[in-house]
Amino acid sequence: MPEFSNRLIHETSPYLLQHAHNPVDWFPWGEEAFLKAYEEDKPVLVSIGYSACHWCHVMERESFENVEIASKMNELLVCIKVDREERPDIDSIYMNAVQQMHGHGGWPLNVFLLPDGRPFYGGTYFPPSDFRGMPSWPKVIGAVSEAYKTQRNMIEENANVLTNALIAHVSKEHPQESINNTITDNAFQTLLSAFDHENGGFGNAPKFPQSMPQEFLLRYYFRTGDQRAKEMVEVTLSKMAKGGIYDQLGGGFSRYATDDQWLIPHFEKMLYDNALLASLCAQFFTLSGDPQYSILVQEILDYINRNLRHDQGGYFSSQDADSEGVEGKYYVWTLSEIQLILGDDADVYAYHYGVTQNGNFEGANILNIQGSIASSSNVLNLEIENLRRILRDSNQKLLNQRTKRIPPATDDKVLTSWNALILRVFAEAGLSLGRKDYIESAENNAKFLLENLYINKRLLRTWKNGEAHLLGYLEDYAFLINALLSLHASTFSSEWIATAERLTDEMIELFWDDESNRFYDVGVDHEQLITRPYTVFDNAIPSGSSSAAEALLRMYKITNSKEYFQKSEAILQEVIPLISRYPLGFGNWLKILELYMAKSTELVIVGRPEDLNTQELIQVVSSKFLPFLTLYGINPEENQIFHSPLSEGRANADPPMAYLCNNFTCELPTNDPSQLQELLGL
Repeated sequence: MPEFSNRLIHETSPYLLQHAHNPVDWFPWGEEAFLKAYEEDKPVLVSIGYSACHWCHVMERESFENVEIASKMNELLVCIKVDREERPDIDSIYMNAVQQMHGHGGWPLNVFLLPDGRPFYGGTYFPPSDFRGMPSWPKVIGAVSEAYKTQRNMIEENANVLTNALIAHVSKEHPQESINNTITDNAFQTLLSAFDHENGGFGNAPKFPQSMPQEFLLRYYFRTGDQRAKEMVEVTLSKMAKGGIYDQLGGGFSRYATDDQWLIPHFEKMLYDNALLASLCAQFFTLSGDPQYSILVQEILDYINRNLRHDQGGYFSSQDADSEGVEGKYYVWTLSEIQLILGDDADVYAYHYGVTQNGNFEGANILNIQGSIASSSNVLNLEIENLRRILRDSNQKLLNQRTKRIPPATDDKVLTSWNALILRVFAEAGLSLGRKDYIESAENNAKFLLENLYINKRLLRTWKNGEAHLLGYLEDYAFLINALLSLHASTFSSEWIATAERLTDEMIELFWDDESNRFYDVGVDHEQLITRPYTVFDNAIPSGSSSAAEALLRMYKITNSKEYFQKSEAILQEVIPLISRYPLGFGNWLKILELYMAKSTELVIVGRPEDLNTQELIQVVSSKFLPFLTLYGINPEENQIFHSPLSEGRANADPPMAYLCNNFTCELPTNDPSQLQELLGL
């Protein structure tokens, strides 16, 4: 029986439940906490983090589980815990506030508010005692409480300044610029100058994968033929796949690397990172034809299906960095362990994966590939196929042994937007790799989301243990629309595209603002916060706004709806000045700009998806990198519940037929894959 319990015991978020037995009297976000703050005239602490956050765990162990510190927090403050993954709106507002104060932010995020929700002070991690210039957490909360009691005018002034700055941040207008290739050309030059030509990626340590600028680079290469753009992606993916940031045994990428060589990861594995990186690898495979990237995609997706899938079809959010309270313990090896498990093959394995007596991480080894199979084969004097066999068998032995360890905790909440990201990549990779099981995974996930998280004509945010709650955000709608469009292209089912259209119209109704010509992050039916958040930057995941622009453009190319096109154009217009200055923060926007400016090409294929002739026609485009092509499928045996201008007069075809169209004007049909290939210029 736990010694302490607080109000978080009634929550479903794994992150909140982690704090449910702290001696801190935590409240979930809601009226009860703010009413208590009013009645007792105390400042409010909002502490924001997420389940896989290493430093969140550290601060919990050091301060929130400390009875003496917790007692002081309970005496001086009203304390609220927030899961940023459940409530990105709250996180966005108060992260912006801390960034206004200090120029930077991060998690854990600890922000102090007046009882009306206005922030006046905050920071990130605080130690339990003074350390390297950082004030201790007890000292911080004591000073905040004292200032609240004795310097209320100053506190009010700080709150007013910050709140006004947050409102200005949301309402800021930028001068309009024309949309043209100069924007993306300049962005490419900026990315080129920031690129690490030796190790891949952008900038110095810590180094994040940043898949969205890489997706833009692929499209830039496709349009311009500039080899440098393709090489930047290839170097990055190759170096990451060999590095410690990639789980060489079980598949999947960690959140980021603490060094500039991708060796030392921050070990948490996020669903969204792996969805975005699997998508990037799949696209690079179709562009390059290099099978190593096909293998990489399959390793990532197989890891997700094996470790993060709920048996009903949803996908969990993340796996922790820590196990048994130690970061990375689950993933690292000593040389003696390798020798004990692998016996005579240990020396071969150790050479290829950089395993040494001293190790590369706190006396242990993070597995990473030192060179190529060819170079290892040469040094070790082994035939390549023999070396491959040894490494494959050894990896399986080590993986089997690793499963006996205590694994990192899994954040088992299901988030709509993150699930939509993996739904999309399962659909698209299933099509390009010819993996029907991946398409089935996508279909199962779509059914799960629509059955469990779409209730009373409203998309919800999160699901756990059979319960869905919290109103969905813009990103939930936009990501799911894009995913369903990709699922339609993989299945030819009109159900998915009809649902995408319905969600698009709901997205406009809930999130679009005619006065500002933008989508807000929260719907008109959302609770009122100190400001209505609006996120324009693409961060770890695409912004809701950029994804909404993509969804509208893709829907326009199928429906020919002028409303969809005009709204996508309006929001692109607004962000162009920012894109020009900060291309790394607008990777998804850059990708969408390329789509917007590209020649509109639609391919209509009429035929049963399982028909061999239909599959041959699909294969012409599915195996190629054609980022600006819209594939629209018509299954003549299905009751068509969605009707596009592209489908008029084309409901039946025997044999299967392909129609190549530009701006909804179509060429004569063909059932010859070679002729279709010729029409496409492939």
